[in-house]
Amino acid sequence: MKNKYFILFLTLMFTFSIQKANAQEVQSTDEIQKLKQEIEQLKNESDTYKPGKSKFLLRGYAHSGLQITDEEFSFVGGSFNPLFIYKQSDRLLFESEWELELAGGEVKLAVEYANMSYLLSKNLTFRAGKILVPFGIYVPNLHPAWINKFPTGPLGAGHDGIIPSNDIGLELRGGSYLGNLKINYSIYAVNGSQLNDGEEEAEEAGILHHAIFPDNNKGKTIGGRLGFFPFSDSSLEFGISGMYGKVGAKETDMKDVAALHYALDISYVKTLSSMSSVLDMKGQYSGVNVDDANYPFHENPDDLITFDNNSSTWFAQISLRPALVENNFVRRLEFAGRYSTLKTPEGSEWETDQTQVDLGINYWIDWRTLFKVSYRISNSKEDGTTEEPDGHGGAPGNAFFVHWAIGF
Repeated sequence: MKNKYFILFLTLMFTFSIQKANAQEVQSTDEIQKLKQEIEQLKNESDTYKPGKSKFLLRGYAHSGLQITDEEFSFVGGSFNPLFIYKQSDRLLFESEWELELAGGEVKLAVEYANMSYLLSKNLTFRAGKILVPFGIYVPNLHPAWINKFPTGPLGAGHDGIIPSNDIGLELRGGSYLGNLKINYSIYAVNGSQLNDGEEEAEEAGILHHAIFPDNNKGKTIGGRLGFFPFSDSSLEFGISGMYGKVGAKETDMKDVAALHYALDISYVKTLSSMSSVLDMKGQYSGVNVDDANYPFHENPDDLITFDNNSSTWFAQISLRPALVENNFVRRLEFAGRYSTLKTPEGSEWETDQTQVDLGINYWIDWRTLFKVSYRISNSKEDGTTEEPDGHGGAPGNAFFVHWAIGF
């Protein structure tokens, strides 16, 4: 009888031990699974942020050459524009372009842009900092020396033009589809242009200055660009741009003066099989309307003048490169032509009505290095201020240029 109870006791103890072991095994499995999840999460975070995943890239461009005008025969240093790109992760990026230029016997240093980008999704990017204003196509796409088909820019573009160049602010940009129609888009808020009230420089009264910091008012300029690609091969793009904001200084009589910028642009790149060539056409029309204001007259600042402060500029360019022919020398050639105009307000001290024709032949050493030889014909219908056509060594009037540009 005692043996019977003893066997029953052992059986119960053995069963209890097995159940306890199973419970501990289940608990251990859950803990191991949880630990694996935590390790995987830490691994993902480490892959995203650890220094070993970051990347740095140095790119840029430079150009130099010779220019001949009625008053000048000179070699020019051109400029050196390093482009710094730092990739923190797959979503976070920083980029900046500097410009070092020889001008007036001095080396001038400027920051063309410097901004941070965060990829919100595959179709949307957020940027903050100093940006190239996405107004038309010339400034954001065509101005680098090794991309520009000519040694200088068109009338109205560049640091002293009426087309906005760069500014500090925020931007959302990306690309998507509207049905079968491919589009790209940009919406931004920046400090905006500043109106010269003529108090210190009466001869420049009414001119808009771009990329001046800090801002002269509390308002911000809101703008955007929308591009359409009607063809499936994306060979043709139409774009429309606009920006609006106050330009007058706060606590002055011009505090409520605002300006509207608008632009239309077109780009067409197509391979012409019949000519074994690549055709490249670009164009942009830009205008700016500034609210009415009274400005001091430069001969007598106590007298006030007013005028319709509206300016416009446009350019159209075409190039043909026989890149598909068998002859190695011929396929490196490119023939280019450009026509541009600039018209500023009648009655202003800086009134002008100019046209410019550029004709050039380029020789491509490789895909980002070229020699440019061009001749420019300029005409002015009014006696006014003839600004530099761009910020990179151009000179007013008829001129002959030989430039060497390299991208790296």
